[in-house]
Amino acid sequence: MEREKVRFVSGGTECVAWHYPGSNGTCVIMVGGFSVTKEPATDLFAKRFNDAGFGVLAFDYRRIGESGGEPRLVLPVKDQLADWQAAIAFAATLPGVDPAKIALWAFSMSGGHAIRVAAENPQVAAVIAQTPYTGDLTATRSAASFQKPLAMVRFSAIGIIDAIAGLFGRPPRLVPLAGEPGTLSFLTTPDGLDGSRALAPGNKYPEWQQTVAARSALGVVVFYRPGRAASRVQCPLLVVVCDEDTTTLPSAVIQVAEQAPQGEAVHLPGSHYAPFLAAHEQAVDAELSFLQRHLLAEPAPAQGGRA
Repeated sequence: MEREKVRFVSGGTECVAWHYPGSNGTCVIMVGGFSVTKEPATDLFAKRFNDAGFGVLAFDYRRIGESGGEPRLVLPVKDQLADWQAAIAFAATLPGVDPAKIALWAFSMSGGHAIRVAAENPQVAAVIAQTPYTGDLTATRSAASFQKPLAMVRFSAIGIIDAIAGLFGRPPRLVPLAGEPGTLSFLTTPDGLDGSRALAPGNKYPEWQQTVAARSALGVVVFYRPGRAASRVQCPLLVVVCDEDTTTLPSAVIQVAEQAPQGEAVHLPGSHYAPFLAAHEQAVDAELSFLQRHLLAEPAPAQGGRA
């Protein structure tokens, strides 16, 4: 069955999503990294999951893509986490979805969100965090080492000024999601520049702006530590590690899998966006296997007998 556009409300604002009806009672909730809209973020994986029978709900956070909300591209973490909560509640009401078979899927920044959300929602059946941002300080310093010192100072100043301006209702100062070292960009890691060709080759999704408010970018780097929630994730958690990743340090990502009670890691060759590029088939195979094991496995029969 073809996907259909659906809508749900989060924080009084409408979020827009693609619903791919499945055939096995499941629903995999999917969202893109930080400021990535649902089509470039999820189309490639959502179709493969759906072809295997899984239902999918792929949505835009408030203030990006087709979802409502102002000011555009201002993305507080607390609002994105609330959007996840609203998506989980909505997914449970979709026709043919068993609320006990809802899984979460996300990558990069939103991979960190998925870990946080799963820790607060024991009803979630499984989580896939693909090259997730963990907030590990060593990883943050590693990513920052690719930026030039003067540009880092300027970026921090612009983020602070933008945050203050936001208090007075001023429009956001937008910065590119990725750029060369020395530019005022959120990511200046070598593999950060792969994002456009990995997610939107040939400018396939021209409506994706590939920018974010400076106030939001700075707030994430300074304050957000989603990896600390890993030990509280009770459901199975698959962490996808790319061994040459310079954006989310592999050692920090592996640590998340080790801390989760039911965590497991799959290693892929390549850098941050390898699951969308050369390692795509390996990523899909590993993720489908994980979903099949944890969403479709029948529970073991109860043991016991008459006294």
